[in-house]
Amino acid sequence: MKKFLLPLLLATLIGCSSSTTQSLNRSSEYTGGQTLGDATSLYWYTERLSQPYEGADYVDMGDYGGYRSHYRWNDDSLVEFAREGVQNDIDAGTIEYKVHVRFNKSGEAVYQQYRRNGKVLPLRAAQLENYQREAQLLIQQVKKQDEEGLELIQGHWDGKQLETCNGIKFDDIRFEQKLPNFVIERLADVESYIAFLGATRLTGVRVEQLLMLKNSSADCLKRPVLFD
Repeated sequence: MKKFLLPLLLATLIGCSSSTTQSLNRSSEYTGGQTLGDATSLYWYTERLSQPYEGADYVDMGDYGGYRSHYRWNDDSLVEFAREGVQNDIDAGTIEYKVHVRFNKSGEAVYQQYRRNGKVLPLRAAQLENYQREAQLLIQQVKKQDEEGLELIQGHWDGKQLETCNGIKFDDIRFEQKLPNFVIERLADVESYIAFLGATRLTGVRVEQLLMLKNSSADCLKRPVLFD
């Protein structure tokens, strides 16, 4: 009897260990984006065990500049934030800046560094609160879009076929958004990099909101990683 119990016990323990490891490592990936005024944003977000874990954004503000950010949460609290960007100012010209902040679970900044054109400057409380608010808005936006069946899709369009950044090709592209005539003409005649909010099916792609349209030589944008 004993010689059967030991293998059974080992098998049970191994099974439990494997199940626990898979459960601990289970994560969900989300993407999204939006255009508000002059700012176009692309979003990436990861949950582990249904809790916020990591997020990132890429924001293009046209002539005003742009930035990319990286967020990390622990137990539903934002614990680390980093941003690199460029601001175009009429008087000061091009301003490069970097921000890196670590928060405790009470939301207080326990480490902060802000460099603006190489100069180290203090961060105001309003700026820190704004970073925390932006982190929450990122989560809300991508989860809402996911519920609507939408995600961020990037690829290259030659006027007839879309090849996504994952290497999948689609011939049937349906635009739900009303586009200006000059955009329609460009899509018909010019090879382009395209980023949009939409959905893919076996039969084709639905474009809900066009986010970016650039020269075909533009590379697909990768999820920003600004800290380990």
